[in-house]
Amino acid sequence: MKFLDQAKIYIKSGKGGHGCVSFRREKFVEYGGPNGGNGGKGGDVIAVAVENLNTLIDYRYQQHIKAKNGRPGMGASRTGAGGDDVIVKVPVGTQILDEDRETILADLTSPGEQIVLAQGGGGGRGNESFKSSTNRAPRQFDPGGEAEEQTLWLRLKLIADAGLIGLPNAGKSTFLTAVSRARPKIGDYPFTTLFPNLGVAQAGAREVILADIPGLIEGAHEGAGLGDRFLGHVERCRALIHLVDGTAEDVAVDYRTVRGELQAYDEGLPDKLELVCLNKCDALSDELIAERRTELSAAAGMEVHVISGIAGKGLPELLAELVKTMDLPEEEPDGQNDEPAAEAGGWRP
Repeated sequence: MKFLDQAKIYIKSGKGGHGCVSFRREKFVEYGGPNGGNGGKGGDVIAVAVENLNTLIDYRYQQHIKAKNGRPGMGASRTGAGGDDVIVKVPVGTQILDEDRETILADLTSPGEQIVLAQGGGGGRGNESFKSSTNRAPRQFDPGGEAEEQTLWLRLKLIADAGLIGLPNAGKSTFLTAVSRARPKIGDYPFTTLFPNLGVAQAGAREVILADIPGLIEGAHEGAGLGDRFLGHVERCRALIHLVDGTAEDVAVDYRTVRGELQAYDEGLPDKLELVCLNKCDALSDELIAERRTELSAAAGMEVHVISGIAGKGLPELLAELVKTMDLPEEEPDGQNDEPAAEAGGWRP
């Protein structure tokens, strides 16, 4: 299934049915009187977050969503049928924005969470509702309520425990393949990953959901490469796993490049907890690993984990450290935690 994380839709609720003007006419009934029924309510447009859905591709082909109108009232005091509601099924983590693409109307972050996007019009009253002691034969009725319509944007932000970030070809997809059953496309060229991937890694008795996003390059916040559009998928993550290619000429520059793009994007990403990893160490000698680990640690200001996604080296220890640290509170009350963040597992405060 093709991945799509943004979609524009037009929604319209149903109109309410008109009230009915009718009078009773029956044999052997001396006094008939008004018996016009009320109109039915128009259908609502409701957005619902559902599990086992991770793309908005359905709304590329179905952009107009309309609920049914309510039926008008009828004689014999019959109320018109209500219009059927329309359910807009979206993945968990979907934001619903106004047409300006800035005003957030709803953020559906848990399965079953829902919101009424467009309220159906109310049914109009029939002439029976206007009957009184002084108005025995009313001929007035209420028209049905008008429908609501608007244009909205759907924006998906994947929900994961940790997000994988780094330059193109830093080994993020290989890492995800090594620790989970996800099978993203892997190639020896930049920008193999064109859209985010999710994987579930097992760390002891705990499952950790990882999000792999396309690589960042310098100037991504200005649209270079694939831009920073996909960074929204790691906004909800509690932590970031920053992979740096150990075979690169300058690992410190590579690290600072990605951190600079996080700073330019902001949205709280620079302040997230971070694990820094020197990847592809299977292709390096022990002396070169030690040298580049020292350079990267000095640039990051924290402990650096030495791993290899393709060889599986250091991955169990990294996941165990990730789970261990994620179980800790983000802030210790009353200053009880006097250890620096780097000594507590390599996290960036």
